[in-house]
Amino acid sequence: MELEFDVKVNSKVLYDYMLHHTYGSFQGVLGTAVGALMLVGFATTGYVIWLIAGVVLLAYLPWSLFLKSKQQMLNTPAFKEPLHYRMTAEGVEISQNDVKEFQKWEHMYKATSTGKSIILYTSNVNACIFPRADLKGNEVAVIEMISKHMPTNKVKIKA
Repeated sequence: MELEFDVKVNSKVLYDYMLHHTYGSFQGVLGTAVGALMLVGFATTGYVIWLIAGVVLLAYLPWSLFLKSKQQMLNTPAFKEPLHYRMTAEGVEISQNDVKEFQKWEHMYKATSTGKSIILYTSNVNACIFPRADLKGNEVAVIEMISKHMPTNKVKIKA
């Protein structure tokens, strides 16, 4: 079986990916926990400094990721045009204009999802982002293809 589709990553999709990636990491969870503890500190002591520190910690990360997604959209030529994906039994081919790359299934790091995208990590920090809106009826086939060719423990996709 072979599957082909085009996707266009925009700043909303990129922001969704960045949120998922960051809050799925130890640092994201730790930052959120510390911010929440500071709000609890404010609630129990009434010290405004705890409130300010908690709000800053909790609001800083999403805001900085929002700005980073906007900037990355402007500065990354690959996001200016659609990316073409071809999934085969051997792996995933990514092409744009005259440039082609191929990644074998066994070299894929993991697969996960958000409400807006299916994310196929090619390393612990790089990923192919498939916006669900761009898959146009291929969403189930993409999930099946990933699930078929990757180990079960590496696939955490919610349909």
